[in-house]
Amino acid sequence: MSQTLQVQFCGILLENPCLLSSASPTQSYEGIAKALKLGWAGVVTKTCAPDHLVTADVANRFTVLRDNAGNITGFENIEGLTQKPVAYWETTIRDLKRDFPGKCIIASIMADEDRESWQDLARRMEKAGADALELNLSCPHFRLEDNMGAAIGKDETLAAAITACVKSAVRIPVVVKLTPNASNIQDIARAVVAAGADAIAAINTVQILMGVDIDTFAPLPAVNGHTSFGGYSGVAVKPIGLRCVAQIAQATDVPVSGIGGIAQWQDIVEYFAVGASCVQICTAVMLNGYQIITPLLAGLEEYMNRKGLRNLGEITGAALSKIEARERLSMDWRRRSTVVAPEKCVRCAKCYVSCQESGKGAIRFIEQRISVDASRCDGCSLCTHVCPQGVLALS
Repeated sequence: MSQTLQVQFCGILLENPCLLSSASPTQSYEGIAKALKLGWAGVVTKTCAPDHLVTADVANRFTVLRDNAGNITGFENIEGLTQKPVAYWETTIRDLKRDFPGKCIIASIMADEDRESWQDLARRMEKAGADALELNLSCPHFRLEDNMGAAIGKDETLAAAITACVKSAVRIPVVVKLTPNASNIQDIARAVVAAGADAIAAINTVQILMGVDIDTFAPLPAVNGHTSFGGYSGVAVKPIGLRCVAQIAQATDVPVSGIGGIAQWQDIVEYFAVGASCVQICTAVMLNGYQIITPLLAGLEEYMNRKGLRNLGEITGAALSKIEARERLSMDWRRRSTVVAPEKCVRCAKCYVSCQESGKGAIRFIEQRISVDASRCDGCSLCTHVCPQGVLALS
């Protein structure tokens, strides 16, 4: 175990910062055991609920968003919780702690407003040997009409009440998983911390409607022509996850487990920079398998060595002091678009069109050569982003 990658989360020593999120990759002992053998520091089990609240899953419960090159950038699911009874998870957690004593096993639980159901689940998972609990107050599509998941997590009073009742029932750390679909995630974070939460996990998936088949008008993913608003994940949600983790870190003083769009080691560094103490990964594993842990850890370790860092804690929150209200940003900081690589210009005119129609009209082509009128340019940077060749840059 590389001590460079070790982190502390809720008083639990993790051999590296990477946990598997509660989802399909953590739905069974067999899958979890395979992942732990490959090097994951731990897992959050697929969410279990009281047996009478579990519902079946529909076929065709996933759909994706692709970029022009065919890469999956966004992923939607309308999957429910575990299909296994609570007794299965008691046995599985017990077996995992026996077979992998050095790994972190966090039990994800969910119930409705019945406090006794939450406490019963919590006690059973603790007795089975779970290192911590993760309260799923954030699923955006499971039994919302029964006041479960995000229906609780968007209500400060209810979220705090559930947190407090679970805390009173167990001695192990309680992590509250929050939804980005709340009107103010900082208010929810403060409420659950005041109620005793030992840590926060953020984010769960973002509620969306992925699309509509324009021939049949069936919304996607189509289940016999119908669908439900689902949960959005994948690389496209990383900016939302980063924003939420940063806001939570600014508003509270408890550890945060960062989740959302992590697919490469650089993403992990970014989450730590905005306040995370560990990360959870799901969609990248669903698309590429448990083995992604190998390049993630290798990239992280190389980065740490290159930067001369002894541990990831040295960068936790490094970017937070640089995030402030827009009005406090320097309005006197002057940068202008500059032609830095004229030889790369292919005269596609994307910069020209963008600047003419959405900018200040500073881009010119003189004798088929690109130029920038510095007196017009106000440094918005649009042209540098639409240029496919890197011809322009701010300076």
